[in-house]
This record gives sequence, C-alpha cells and structure tokens, in this order.
Amino acid sequence: MGEPKALSKHQRQHRIALLLSDVRVTSQAHLAELLTGDGIDVNPSTVSRDLDELGAVKVRIPGGDAAYVIPELPRDQLAPVDHLRRVLGEWVVEVARSGELVVLATPPGCAHVVGSALDRSGLAGVLGTVAGDDTLLVIAAEDPGGAAVAGSIAELAGLEGGGSRPGPTVNPTGFIAPTGRR
Repeated sequence: MGEPKALSKHQRQHRIALLLSDVRVTSQAHLAELLTGDGIDVNPSTVSRDLDELGAVKVRIPGGDAAYVIPELPRDQLAPVDHLRRVLGEWVVEVARSGELVVLATPPGCAHVVGSALDRSGLAGVLGTVAGDDTLLVIAAEDPGGAAVAGSIAELAGLEGGGSRPGPTVNPTGFIAPTGRR
C-alpha cells in the first residue's frame, strides 16, 4: 500500500467528515481503522480531537448500535442562504462573468470572507472559489452555467432585481455594478 499519507489537519478532518456521512462509524477505533485503510496515519488522541473539533456526536441507529454523526446547524442559527445573503450583500460590490468563470469584486481584504461563505453555502452550480485580496474567482459548473451562478450571486448580493441595493448597470468591463457606480 505504500507510505502513510501526511495530511494537514483540515484535509484529515474533511476526510473524516466524508467517512461519517458515508459509513456507519461505531467507535473511534473503527474510524482510525478506516483512515489507516486509506493510508492516513492517525493515533487515538488525534481521532478523538478531530471528532471533537468537528462537533461529531454519537447517536443511536436502528438495531440499537451507536454511530458518529456531525449534526446539521442548530435551528436557531442562520440558515446558509440567509448567512450567504448577508455576507454577499455586505461585501460584494461587483459581479462579472466569462463563460463558467464568475468574478466578484470586494473591498480590499474581504474576498476570502465571501469565498468561505460561498464554499460553505452549497449554492447550486458553484464548484469552488479562489480568493485574492479584493477579487474572488467562482468556478461554475456547466449546468446551471456561469450566467445562472452570476445571476444568483448578484441577486443575493442585492445587485440585481431590487434587493437592498439599486438595480444593476453593466459597464464596459462586463461587471454588474450598483446604479451610479462606474
């Protein structure tokens, strides 16, 4: 099988979250065994700490056994779309697209905040993001496509269709900007 993989904490925790969603993991030893089977070297304290940091809890499953799960957001927290609408409305100042690539302009130092919110939102059609200082590249899936993703983001940001900001104007660079801008 080769050498064990040296993953970062975030990579390892991402893999653990995927395992918990796909496999009935009944104990920390079982999880360590699954990770080792994937070539990921872990020890019991690392597994315990990762489960704790991920917020994993044991729940009863049919048959009386217990398995680890990562609970969804508590009902009293903002729903992902509400959180996304707030972040986009606060930080996105322009939206442009070219094919399946959508470019968002933000104030300096804010692109990573918007990228993180988009990555965690599960917005349909968003494959991933790459953040700079004041620019965010959003890669859209072919279906629904860049135009649909750009439209959804602009609408959530209040740059299109009324919202909390004036309607859009399109400038020569192709950016959708609030009325009166550029």
